[in-house]
Amino acid sequence: MIGVTELEEMLENMVTARHYEERLQEEYLEGKQPAFDISAGPIPGELHLAAGHEASGAGVCQHLRDDDTVTGPHRPHHVAIAKGVDLKRMTAEIFGRETGLCKGKGGHMHLFDPDVNFSASGIIAEGCPPAVGAALASKKRNEDSVAVAFLGEGAIDQGGFLESLNLASVHDLPVIFVVEDNDWAISMPKGRVTDVENGAQRADGFDMPGHRVDHDDATAVYEAAGEAVGRARDGNGPTLLEVQVHRRMGHFMGDAEAYRPDTDTERAQHLDSIDRLEADLRATGADEGTIEEIRSRAKERVEDAIEWAKEQPEPDPEEAYEDVFTNPPDGYAETLRGGE
Repeated sequence: MIGVTELEEMLENMVTARHYEERLQEEYLEGKQPAFDISAGPIPGELHLAAGHEASGAGVCQHLRDDDTVTGPHRPHHVAIAKGVDLKRMTAEIFGRETGLCKGKGGHMHLFDPDVNFSASGIIAEGCPPAVGAALASKKRNEDSVAVAFLGEGAIDQGGFLESLNLASVHDLPVIFVVEDNDWAISMPKGRVTDVENGAQRADGFDMPGHRVDHDDATAVYEAAGEAVGRARDGNGPTLLEVQVHRRMGHFMGDAEAYRPDTDTERAQHLDSIDRLEADLRATGADEGTIEEIRSRAKERVEDAIEWAKEQPEPDPEEAYEDVFTNPPDGYAETLRGGE
């Protein structure tokens, strides 16, 4: 049974994630309009935001420890926040600053925080094999840490996902695969790219438990994830979860969403897991002051992180040659700058 403390912590993570995405949207669009210029403004490159996905990250990560491994998809901020990733350094990374998690070189899709065993990748389903590897390492060390791979429903037909399910099942590994179903695989509705309505059915072919949370409810996700994480910690193998979420923004910032009916966009705005969780908290006897304090604390944390990140230095161009697999030959950098 979920307790009041867990509800409050989940709500704070979810409100933090929602406000974070809304603020990043504002910062990202600065200087990029009216004619959209992806290279302009304080946040360069693409930006994929997860507003509407908060319940999955908060509900699952509430059960995790720092020594558990989590891999996120290209829409990773809500999961990173719920896992405890350093918010200031993550924000600095998104702004391309030297003090970012990856020294400003990875951007928002490639976040790595070894302090809490979190990583993310922009490659579809890429987080599944590393999560399986972390689970295999845990089992070989006779530890009870678990691994969790988050991915979108459009990724469940990828070879990396299916091969990961197979290896996890064959070796009975402590890993949980969490499919976030927001109904859209980039610009394609789920029914046009996937042969099953319930993605948790993919588990049937690999002899592992599969469960779908078919409504956007953090408490329901918490309960389903609790069973899966408990099973993994006890040495009883992997689980596949699919969680219904909703995409409140475009696939990426600047996405005109011409492919998406207005009715679907409006529906996503009304199906708010944060409102639902606040109602759950009120049902325990929490007053409005408690909820407002949580909201205020979350927003202050986000504003502090963005202000700090924007004050950080940009990396020196010479640092592009550091932290690479192989260094360029002597004199190459000077040649690029037009030197002799």
